[in-house]
Amino acid sequence: MRPTASALLIYANAFLVGAVLMGFEMLGSRYLFPYFGGGIGTWAGLISTVLVALTVGYLAGGAIVDRYPSSTVVALAVGLAAAYLAVIPPFADQVMLSILTNMGDGPGAVLIASMTLCLVPLTLLGTFSPVAVRLLVHSTGEVGRVAGLVYGVSTFGNVLGVLGTTFALIPEIGSRAITYLFASVLGVCAVSLFLLRRKGE
Repeated sequence: MRPTASALLIYANAFLVGAVLMGFEMLGSRYLFPYFGGGIGTWAGLISTVLVALTVGYLAGGAIVDRYPSSTVVALAVGLAAAYLAVIPPFADQVMLSILTNMGDGPGAVLIASMTLCLVPLTLLGTFSPVAVRLLVHSTGEVGRVAGLVYGVSTFGNVLGVLGTTFALIPEIGSRAITYLFASVLGVCAVSLFLLRRKGE
């Protein structure tokens, strides 16, 4: 059966949200490195934070959409993530310096710094995939196919987000401009998901 326009919009959002999610993980390293270095400990803190955020997001998204099966739920989550990213550039240096000054540069400080940057927005973005699956599934016979497609599209976005951010965006426009770009992309995604709800999907 040919996907509807609404379904295609949800898949497009899965791709964009996936790209921003992992792109911001790579970008997070640029905020952390000047204060905590670029060693394996910093990467461990950053990757662990991303995995925790996704775990919480998946669980929360799945629980919430069972009670409120609407695109408005995920539109709100994506919009809040966009707002969080938008306030990072003006405050990141001050926050990172405060953590370094008060806690040093050990594992605890790295984890706190990573969580400050990534935990909230990536948890919010992590809610997207389970909500998308719920919105796209119309019968139990298609759950596996839809879930595989949503997570596959999202993961493809992850890959392009990592490569594009690392090899194209960071060398060309810098961390703060990229953060605003990511916030703008998420803002567009949130609006499209709100409009989807207004159409009665």
